[in-house]
Amino acid sequence: MSDQLNNQEVKLTIPAHADYVDLVRLTLYGLANKIGFSYEEIEDMKVAVSEACNNAVLYAYGDGSEGNVDIVFTIGEREIGVIIRDHGTSFDTDQKANRPDAWHDKALEEVQSGGLGFYLMQALMDEVEVISLEGRGTEVRMRKSISLCEETL
Repeated sequence: MSDQLNNQEVKLTIPAHADYVDLVRLTLYGLANKIGFSYEEIEDMKVAVSEACNNAVLYAYGDGSEGNVDIVFTIGEREIGVIIRDHGTSFDTDQKANRPDAWHDKALEEVQSGGLGFYLMQALMDEVEVISLEGRGTEVRMRKSISLCEETL
C-alpha cells in the first residue's frame, strides 16, 4: 500500500438504523482489502464491527429518539483501527466489556444473552476497548493487525 494512505482517517456518520450498518461493512471491506488483509481476517472484522454498530443502533437510542453513529477508520501500514461512537444512552462497561475476565475464559454457555456481541468482538479483534460516559454515549475502539501467518503464505 502506498505510504500516503498510512495513518489516514476515514470518517463515516450513519443514522442509527440497521439498514445503514451495511455501509460500514462495505467501507471496512474496501479499506482492509487495500491494506492487504486476508479474506478471512476481513470477514472476522466485519462481524466485530457489525456487532458494535448493532449495539449502538439497538441500545443507544432506545428511548425512541433519533441519533447517529460515528465510525472512524484509522489506516496503518499493516493494521486498521475502528472507532464506533454513539451519543445515546450509556451502559456500565465494568459490568460488560472491560473486566479482565470479561469473556475469554468463559464457556459460551456462561455468556449472558445480549453479551455475545462483546464476546465476539474480543475474540475476533486484537484489541477491544469500550468507553461509556453517563449521558454522553458509548465508544467502542478496536484494532486488528495483519497476522504474521498470513504474511508468509
